[in-house]
Amino acid sequence: MIKVIPQKRTITPERAVRVLAKYGQKITLAEARIILDFMYNFAILSANQVLKDDRMKEVWKK
Repeated sequence: MIKVIPQKRTITPERAVRVLAKYGQKITLAEARIILDFMYNFAILSANQVLKDDRMKEVWKK
């Protein structure tokens, strides 16, 4: 299982707010934290699922 250390995250809530504002989306810092937590958790779940998939073993052997 992949574990994420919060201090290792490269996108801060402040940066997420700035990037989204650049594209016309206004969010608060609290909303940015929630969005980033969701995205990081989703990425971990996705990576774990791919790593556990038996079909992927064939891909990694190539």
